[in-house]
Amino acid sequence: MAAETIAARGGRALVFERMPSPARKFLMAGRGGLNLTHSEPMPGFCRHYGAAEPALSAAIEAFPPSALMDWAEGLGQPLFTGSSGRVFPKAMKASPLLRAWLARLAAAGVEIRTRHDWLGFSPDGGLRFATPEGEIAAHPAAMVLALGGASWPRLGADGGWVSCLSDVPVAPLRPANMGFRIDWSAHLVERFAGTPLKRISLSFADQTRRGEAMLTRDGIEGGAVYALAAPLREAIAANGSCTLELDLRPDLEAAEVARRLAAPRRGQSLSAFLRKTIALAPVGIALVQEALHAGASQDTLPALVKAMPLRLTGTQGLDRAISSAGGISFGALDTRFMLRDRPGIFAAGEMLDWEAPTGGYLLQACFATGRAAGQGALDWLGETRKD
Repeated sequence: MAAETIAARGGRALVFERMPSPARKFLMAGRGGLNLTHSEPMPGFCRHYGAAEPALSAAIEAFPPSALMDWAEGLGQPLFTGSSGRVFPKAMKASPLLRAWLARLAAAGVEIRTRHDWLGFSPDGGLRFATPEGEIAAHPAAMVLALGGASWPRLGADGGWVSCLSDVPVAPLRPANMGFRIDWSAHLVERFAGTPLKRISLSFADQTRRGEAMLTRDGIEGGAVYALAAPLREAIAANGSCTLELDLRPDLEAAEVARRLAAPRRGQSLSAFLRKTIALAPVGIALVQEALHAGASQDTLPALVKAMPLRLTGTQGLDRAISSAGGISFGALDTRFMLRDRPGIFAAGEMLDWEAPTGGYLLQACFATGRAAGQGALDWLGETRKD
């Protein structure tokens, strides 16, 4: 995005790409339909960036969701907005958009050199790259770093760039939008690992999120979990574990659940009783039984349905996280996304210290900061040449 912004204003942009082909994580995002952005209006949109909102809002307001949607449709990719407000290409994948984008960049004179792994700076301030032909150096007039976070490292971004910027304040890279570990029984894992929990809600502290989740062999993940991931992660870091509450029937009031479950069973098994009285799915019934086998009382059945405690013992690692938190501190950047102590070097995307829930907010901020950094580089070059 920075390269396109630079080329559109007449600058020459050269992209050094670590991997054999570009945009591998972008393609991975397309496996879930490529949720480009969200239709939520400003300023509510920017609130999803939490503590980073003040640092990101100007860039996002300058390139808001409507602009990103126009950009994608300008590349021949019609979009649609789902019932949740999320915006997707009608093709429901990233590859057609990426092909059109790369063609546009090539037509604008942007050169992409693959298999160029940045090694840091040379003594004279140049850029060192490892290539199949050996190490080379480059001396650009300005540089935009867009090196990613550290999630899904096999796609190229593994956080190794941190050692190349040892003089820059960097918050530790941690998993974001990730699953959490729960010590399920072997029986539950054998029967229900990989099973979705649909139309549920999750609560932690003062936050509740409705949506879906999925049981995994070692815990739980999914959209409703990701929406609470940041406070859950911090609670585990502080206390070693935390308790998440699961509502298996958020569409029924607690009093109604209690009333229905007070009915006599008339010889029915617990499984049949839960299925017939409150329409619990098999995975929900299994979770209730799991809690009972762990020592919960039958008298707490309504509470187990409406607020089942799930003890989270840890987070899934960066290798499975959708995104990462941490990165270059915004205090190290000026308003143009230039490093204050390294004039001419700009940074954008997930390598900055921000996080957001899934739903289009991740890609929106990556696009917007890429555009802002590209504009910042051009503006800075214009100023230095005047001087």
